[in-house]
Amino acid sequence: MNQYALVTDIGGTNARFALYNLVTNELSAITKVVLAKNDVLLTLIKDYLIAQSVKIDMACIAIACPIGDEDTVIMTNNDLSFSRSELIKQLNLTKLEVINDFTAVSYSIPKLPKQDLVQIGGAEPDLNHPIAIYGAGTGLGVSHLINVNQQWISLSGEGGHTELPMTTAEEDLILAQLRKKFGRVSSERFLSGNGIVNIYQALLQINNQSVEDITPDIIVQKALTNSCPICLQALTHFCTFMGRFGGNLALTLNTQGGVYIAGGIVPRFIEFFKLSPFRSAFETKGRMSYLVKKIPVYVIIHKDPGLFGAGVYLQNSLK
Repeated sequence: MNQYALVTDIGGTNARFALYNLVTNELSAITKVVLAKNDVLLTLIKDYLIAQSVKIDMACIAIACPIGDEDTVIMTNNDLSFSRSELIKQLNLTKLEVINDFTAVSYSIPKLPKQDLVQIGGAEPDLNHPIAIYGAGTGLGVSHLINVNQQWISLSGEGGHTELPMTTAEEDLILAQLRKKFGRVSSERFLSGNGIVNIYQALLQINNQSVEDITPDIIVQKALTNSCPICLQALTHFCTFMGRFGGNLALTLNTQGGVYIAGGIVPRFIEFFKLSPFRSAFETKGRMSYLVKKIPVYVIIHKDPGLFGAGVYLQNSLK
C-alpha cells in the first residue's frame, strides 16, 4: 500500500489539495487553488500530483455539495462537476471516497489538539452525547457526530439550506429585503460570505441608502475599525444569527458533546466574535435555555480541518 493518499477539500471558492500520510496521520504539500469557472477537477488533480512528483492509489474527495450514489457529483455553489468512475480510471485508483466537505470537517474533530480550538462559553463537553458542526464560508455547511460503540459516526446533511427564524422587528425588515431578492431565504443567505453582504445591503435599503457592491472582507474591516456604522451593524447581526443557528443545532440533537464552528469567516474576527451577541443568541432558547447554557462552543482555528478529516475518513474506511 502506498504510504500517501490524495485528499481534497473543495469549496465554492477554493480547492485545497494535500498528501495524507496513512502511517503518521500528517498532511503535507498543502496547495490552495482559487477555482475558475471552467476548471476541471481531474486536470487540477493531475497538475497537483505532477507538481509533487508523486503517485497515489487512494484518494478522498471532500466537496461542498450533497453526496449520493450517483456517478456524477455536481457542486452547489459553482459549476464544478466530475465523474467518480472517470477519476478512478484516469488516476488508476484502487480506492476513491467522495464525501461532503463538512463530513470531512466532522471527522477531524476528535483528533484536533486543543491549541486548534477557541472555546466560547459553556462548560466541559459530555462526549457521551452528539456533537454539532457548522461553518460559514462560500456557503453554510452543517454536520453532526454521534458516538456509536466508541466510534464517532458522521451524520451529513444540508442544514445550511433550512430557514433561519427572525426574532426582532429589525430582523423582520432585513428578511423582508432578502425575500424581495431571493424569494425563499435560506440560512445560507445570511450565514456565508455573501450573507454578510446580503445583511449589509438590506440595512442600506432599510436606511434609504443606495445599495453598493462590496466584498465581505471590506465590511468586516470597516466594522472592526468602527469606521462604518452599518458595517458594524451587519457584522453584529451576522454573529447573532450564527448564535441562533448554532443553538438550534444544539437543541436538535442535544449536542452536549459540543458545538464546533468551522469555515474561513469567523476566525478572521475571533475577538469581535467573542464579545458579540453570539453566545447570548446561542443560549436564548426559552424554556430550553438551561439546556444549551452548558454546551461549549469551539471555533476551529486549524487551517485545514477538511483536508485532515478527509484523511481520517479514508484511514477509517481501510479498517
